[in-house]
Amino acid sequence: MNPHAKLICTVSLIMGTSITISSNHWILAWTGLEINTLAIIPLISKSHHPRAIEATIKYFLTQSTASALILFSSMTNAWSTGQWDITQLNHPTSCLMLTMAIAIKLGLVPFHFWFPEVLQGSSLITALLLSTLMKLPPITLLLLTSQSLNTTLLTLLAISSTLIGGWMGLNQTQTRKILAFSSISHLGWMIMIISYNPQLTILTFILYTIMTSTVFLSLAQIKVLKLSTMLISWTKTPMLNATVMLTLLSLAGLPPLTGFMPKWLIIQELTKQEMTPMATIITMLSLLSLFFYLRLAYHSTITLPPNSSNHMKLWRTNKTLNTPTAILTALSTTLLPLSPLIITVL
Repeated sequence: MNPHAKLICTVSLIMGTSITISSNHWILAWTGLEINTLAIIPLISKSHHPRAIEATIKYFLTQSTASALILFSSMTNAWSTGQWDITQLNHPTSCLMLTMAIAIKLGLVPFHFWFPEVLQGSSLITALLLSTLMKLPPITLLLLTSQSLNTTLLTLLAISSTLIGGWMGLNQTQTRKILAFSSISHLGWMIMIISYNPQLTILTFILYTIMTSTVFLSLAQIKVLKLSTMLISWTKTPMLNATVMLTLLSLAGLPPLTGFMPKWLIIQELTKQEMTPMATIITMLSLLSLFFYLRLAYHSTITLPPNSSNHMKLWRTNKTLNTPTAILTALSTTLLPLSPLIITVL
C-alpha cells in the first residue's frame, strides 16, 4: 500500500475516533463514525485478494446500515424531545434503535456474523485495528447513553454474546476467526456491567485492548494465520511463543495473570447488585472460550510436530527487538498485583 495513502488512512482513523469520543452532539458523533468507516476500508482491501474485497463489502454494508440507524434514532429523539445532546436520549423507540445500531457496530450477537468473516479477510494488523480501535467509538456512545437504555435487553445481548462467542470459537482452526469470537465473548462481559458500573467497562476494554494487541502483534511477527502453522513456529521463536501462551491464558482470565482482574471485578459488582444468577451464568459461559484459549496455548508451546532424526530444522534468524510487543506482553501478564491501585484510580 502506498505510504501516503496509509498515512492518510491512519490520521483519518485517529481523527474519526477522537471526534466521536469527544463529541456531545449526535451529528458530530455520526460524522466521526463515518470518517472511521471510510478510513478503514482501504486498509481491509489493500491486498486486492478476492477474500479481502468480500470482507470490505461486508464491512461497508453492515457499518453503513448501523450508521443510518444511529442517525435515524437521534433524529427521532430530537423530533420528540428537541434535544441533540447524546446524554438526553429519552424516546423509547430511539433507545431501542440505538441499541440495535451499536450492537451491529460492535458485532454483538445476533448481529455478529459479519465480524469473523471481515477479520478472516484482513491482514493481522488490520484485524487488530478492527478488534480494538474500531470498537472504541461505539462503546463510548454506549457509555454515554447507558443510563437511558433497557438494562434487560443489554443483559440479554451480553449473555448471548458470551455464549455464542465461546461456542462458535470451539471448532475454528484460523487464528483470526478464533480471536474474532474471543472479541465477541469479551464484549459480552463489557455490556453486562455497563449499566451498573461504566468505569469497569472502561477498565475491561483497556485491558482487553492490551492483551489482544499483544497476541495480534506476536502472531504478525511469527506470521501465524492458522493452528497448523503455530505448531511449527516454536522452533523459530521459542521465547515469543512462550509469551504468546501466557497472553492467551491471560485473555482466558486465569489467575494470577492480568485478564483475571476485569472478570473478578465484574463478578464482584454483579454480586453487589444482587445479580448472582447472571454472574454465575456468564462465568460458566466463559469456560467455553477458556477451551479454545487453552487449545491455542497448547498448539503454541506444548505440542511439537512429529519429526524424524533427519528432519530439516527451520532457521532461527536474528529477530529485531520489538519494544511495543515486549511492553504489551509485560502489561498483559503482570498487572493483577496492581488491582487495588487501579480500582482506587477508577
